[in-house]
Amino acid sequence: MKGRKPAIAAAGTFFGLFSYSQLYQNFLFSRITPSSERADEQEWVASSNSWVDRKVCTWFGFCGLSHLDESRWSNWGKETTDAKSRTSDYDDQHKIDLSEFWNSAHNARPEDWSDDEHVLREIPKYVTDHAPYIYLYSGEQFWPCDIAEHLIHTTPHLNYTPLQASSDHPNLTNLNDLNKWGRFVYLQSDDNVEDRPDWLGGETNIPSAPKGTDHLPGTSGDPASPDNDYLEDVAGEHAEWWNAGIGDTKDKGGVRSNTALTTATGPAPTEPPRKSKPSIHDEIWQPELLRRRTGRKVVGGRSDAPATLIVVEKGDGVVDAFWFFFYSYNLGNTVFNVRFGNHVGDWEHTVVRFHNGIPKAVFFSEHNFGEAYTWDAIEKIGKRPVGFSATGTHAMYATAGVHPYVLPGGILHDVTDRGPLWDPTLNMYAYTYDYQADRLRSSSLTPQAPVEWFYFQGRWGDKFYPLSDPRQYRFVGQYHYVTGPLGPRFKNLGRKQICQGNNECLLKKNRVSSRIDRIKRFPSLGEGEEMTEEDRLRFVGPE
Repeated sequence: MKGRKPAIAAAGTFFGLFSYSQLYQNFLFSRITPSSERADEQEWVASSNSWVDRKVCTWFGFCGLSHLDESRWSNWGKETTDAKSRTSDYDDQHKIDLSEFWNSAHNARPEDWSDDEHVLREIPKYVTDHAPYIYLYSGEQFWPCDIAEHLIHTTPHLNYTPLQASSDHPNLTNLNDLNKWGRFVYLQSDDNVEDRPDWLGGETNIPSAPKGTDHLPGTSGDPASPDNDYLEDVAGEHAEWWNAGIGDTKDKGGVRSNTALTTATGPAPTEPPRKSKPSIHDEIWQPELLRRRTGRKVVGGRSDAPATLIVVEKGDGVVDAFWFFFYSYNLGNTVFNVRFGNHVGDWEHTVVRFHNGIPKAVFFSEHNFGEAYTWDAIEKIGKRPVGFSATGTHAMYATAGVHPYVLPGGILHDVTDRGPLWDPTLNMYAYTYDYQADRLRSSSLTPQAPVEWFYFQGRWGDKFYPLSDPRQYRFVGQYHYVTGPLGPRFKNLGRKQICQGNNECLLKKNRVSSRIDRIKRFPSLGEGEEMTEEDRLRFVGPE
């Protein structure tokens, strides 16, 4: 009998593995793998040089187990001549005034505009009067970035093949020319992102500590002080402003990566311990932190990374003001100390909806969806709403603290706090957008701002790395590195309700959400953003 036990155990193990393999291959794989990736699956798996890795990946869905060794991800200590050249190029780039790239629009002379054109390009004053403030995370390592600088450090690729020389970078006025190669073009980093090149972190774009308060008349020292200029709109979802316009599509924007932070209960730095760099903002922001503690006026700082404002009229007095924020890198969160969902390029946004010039609601983008709140529910500084950017992922929230999602117990969560306060109005480029005609116009506030970059159909970061890349692994459909995001054009700017998708949209009247309500909101994990079929047909056409 004793001799049979090992045989029974071995048979049981074999049967269990065989059953799971069949379940994964015949049922799970098709459900957890986006259709756009299934076509590349065979080639992606075959890229691995390890026979064992290929078989374990195909049979069980655990791909790149040997790639969990972080020491293989970086080129530290092995800097090549090319890498040194790139570092030199970066230093030289800092001598370039990036504003030159932003002042290159065609037909940019307001004196040449007709009266009707002036109206179409006007940004109402109430939009900037009620622009959001953004609290960035105090331990952030990947700060806001300028898309003009991002283009300097990336090269267009298609199917892991460069489309042009790495020295021939696209710019804001010709980026849309890449559309001739189709919608699968992507901007690949010229550097190994695991080496954490300076441009990727955007540390020079940390909002500057404010030196004065003249630009914020009437702000309150209490960051939670309400704006009493407007009466509460009790109608909420039943108000006439709730469903506005004709809508863009049924659901645009696709699926963004949903990845988790460490299981620690408190805020933690986003950078892995292997590379610890002193933060330059702790000291310069101490006077501002003291102002908050003593109840004095809170003032937002200016970032060298410009925000993008896109104003969309929906008719019947309804106007949506989209505030887009760009980061060159998204550091995914961790599950049991395994990180998922990193990607190059990251677009986040906040929307303020107005009705007849009066703010009614605010939407914060969070991973693949987001949360909508009544104007009265949102924390404000004076007349302006306050948002919080999560560490690493930059997901937007209405409160500071720990934000669990996907799994119970807070295993997956984002973290926000009151780090540097960013005032996007101090450095922005403003546009108006006709969502029915798909026409973006530079506004009268920034008439020189180019529009061509907006029409780029590709991805703003690397394509998910092949299995042969030591930086890549995938466990049950969830990647360490996912494909970079689509741009603002694909964020459902014509949405009827304020939420990103035109399906269910809950308008919250309280910033404090139940834990369960937040968790069930985000069902996916570690997946890249997908272009919807309606977007493809409308903007790209038949293929």
